[in-house]
Amino acid sequence: MKITKEMGIMSAVDSYPETIDVFQRFGMHCFGCMAARFENIEEGAVAHGIDVDSLINALNEAVQ
Repeated sequence: MKITKEMGIMSAVDSYPETIDVFQRFGMHCFGCMAARFENIEEGAVAHGIDVDSLINALNEAVQ
């Protein structure tokens, strides 16, 4: 697994731009948000009521 729930949101997006579509599909449109600069994926998902494991799986599928 390349992407973990502990990885920062912007770190994931910077390393894997193809994840942007996945984040948006899950309702995380937070790339301009200041929280995205310091939150990890799990924190962002929980804040948006998103199942973390489903999001991580989808993100990793996108970067395969």
